[in-house]
Amino acid sequence: MDYFDFLQQVVSINSYTKNKAGIDNVGAVFDHQFQSIGYDTEVFQRELIGNHRYYISNYNPEKKRMLLLGHLDTVFPPGKFEEYKEDEKWVYGPGVCDMKGGNVVALWALKRLHEENLPIENVDVLLVSDEETGSDDSKLLTSELAKKYDYCFVYEAAGKNMEVVSARKGVGTFFIDIEGKAAHAGNHYSDGVDANLEAAYKIQELVKLTDLQKGTTVNVGKMEGGIGANTISPHAHLTFEIRYKVANERDRVLEAIERIVHTSYVPGSRAILHGGIQRDVMQAGEKTMDLVARLERVSGQSLPTEERGGVSDANIVSSAGVTTLDGFGPYGDGDHTVHERALKSSFESRIDLSYKLLRHFIKEGDF
Repeated sequence: MDYFDFLQQVVSINSYTKNKAGIDNVGAVFDHQFQSIGYDTEVFQRELIGNHRYYISNYNPEKKRMLLLGHLDTVFPPGKFEEYKEDEKWVYGPGVCDMKGGNVVALWALKRLHEENLPIENVDVLLVSDEETGSDDSKLLTSELAKKYDYCFVYEAAGKNMEVVSARKGVGTFFIDIEGKAAHAGNHYSDGVDANLEAAYKIQELVKLTDLQKGTTVNVGKMEGGIGANTISPHAHLTFEIRYKVANERDRVLEAIERIVHTSYVPGSRAILHGGIQRDVMQAGEKTMDLVARLERVSGQSLPTEERGGVSDANIVSSAGVTTLDGFGPYGDGDHTVHERALKSSFESRIDLSYKLLRHFIKEGDF
């Protein structure tokens, strides 16, 4: 079986985040492959979502440790987008780049090492089941396991020019519930407390927190409120997110959000804040760029980097203090749409890169 045959096998199994049976079926297929090259499998059972899978190699306490990270879930429910196809240049299907394709890259690099009879040690693999919905269940597990490791490679898709990802913005999702007081808009207008108006003031204040030069954005993506045109609105609800490139911007914005929530721009209104930071920022520090330089020497090739506004589980591992690089998967585009595709030639180049890097790491115990 070559890697495109295997990719077709796992892509053809629907693994929508809420499809527990499908995710567990994909996980079982990966179990067999990892066990065939000497890995032990630890399955973290979950009742309502797919089980998380942790593949453990032999451990040598005298050498550093590496975690390879991926996810099993995809974004389309059963029946919506499940077809796998390919042409001369591209493969198409749910997860071919995000990120069953990335998982295949990691697996095949390890398989090639195994075929050389190189004992694989200190290189473990974690595949979680809920990344596409924010890793709400798995992020604690990922964060705890990450503490064992010195390095982490994440197999999300590569950049257009085969970049690896050295930094990702942090993201937080929040909700504000606003309580006003209903009143007849014609007969008792002054008796009401307009929650919609309070929401409008808060939206303006929230959006003012955006600082594009620093890479900080605040987006109020949804607003709801009121009963009808003849009633002063007794309630409103805002859904918004923040994204930021540096930790001090996170702190600035969080402090300002608290102030905005607890300020009544319309006298008599009250508001409650829910939500929080989903994944903290992944910053490209000195250790990250030093690692990139060492990987270039080991691989004998240039390793361009890029920063991304989107988040992944790389944020979680990086926040745990692990030197982390993302984007080791194949290049693709159209992810989260029915046009998702991955460049066939990028699989071989990415497998070869991981093979070279992991071979050196296993033999030398570091980069």
